[in-house]
Amino acid sequence: MKIIFMGTPKFATPSLEKLYEEGIDISLVITQRDKPKGRGKKLLPTPVKEKALELELDVYQPENVNSKETIEIIRNISPDCMVVAAYGQILKEELLSIPKYGCINIHSSLLPKYRGAAPINWAVINGEKETGITIMEMGKGLDSGDILLQKSLNIEEDDDSETLTDKLSFLGSELIAEVLNNIEVSKKNKKPQGHYDSFYYAPMLKKDLGRINWNQQRINIRNLVRGLKPWPIAYTYYKNEPMKIYKASADDTMSEGNNGQIVRADNSGIYVKCEDGVIIIEELQFPGRRRTNVREYLKGNKMEIGAQLN
Repeated sequence: MKIIFMGTPKFATPSLEKLYEEGIDISLVITQRDKPKGRGKKLLPTPVKEKALELELDVYQPENVNSKETIEIIRNISPDCMVVAAYGQILKEELLSIPKYGCINIHSSLLPKYRGAAPINWAVINGEKETGITIMEMGKGLDSGDILLQKSLNIEEDDDSETLTDKLSFLGSELIAEVLNNIEVSKKNKKPQGHYDSFYYAPMLKKDLGRINWNQQRINIRNLVRGLKPWPIAYTYYKNEPMKIYKASADDTMSEGNNGQIVRADNSGIYVKCEDGVIIIEELQFPGRRRTNVREYLKGNKMEIGAQLN
């Protein structure tokens, strides 16, 4: 089978590598353009580009994947299938109709739940106990195509969006290989998605989503911290300075004072009162400083007991 692989972030690299190992003919890898990162704004390749070059595969980085030039390149290759894994641009119908077996997407949720750009994050934020991978046909609608294969995965208590992304990326690689190696059977046994509840829509993340509301219950705050890692990161303000929170636990201990007040600070964490207990901040970062655990932070800094986070 001859395919074109389209993907951009780290999530997509295990699938690219797995299909390569399976001996599938990857005629072209399409990924987003190199982007400036860090203080020096150095242009850095996408994880998929790095992996493709490592595997000595041809790479193409169009500004617009639906451009006439890109469509002509794809038509000339005449792929049997295009595999898409978190590519980052919407494919139009003209593009979707080119491959013999259509375009197949590796989506990181149990569709129809969590259609959209950030399904892993929203599953964690909403406190889901399981998620999974759906291998689906791509069509006009957003993540609404027929399901070719689907498998669930438990979300563990200590998972965050970062660890869950790693787990799902490897599950996705196994499932896409299974589908492509049995493409005729997979197509024959496909099934439509069930009822879609808009509550489970997973829109793109925005930075201001991370600001913590200390009037919420502890489970909701902890899930926000877990769900916004590695970006945009949950945050609050301590003495008018933003404080990013990378890791936190929760306890049902009730304390006097207002929600958002620091009630304790020691090597075990910074304890902050919320609606039904405390959030224990374990890993943090202030502007211009490195990310650190609370034990290390308190060696050279103090946290004022009674200070109000907001």
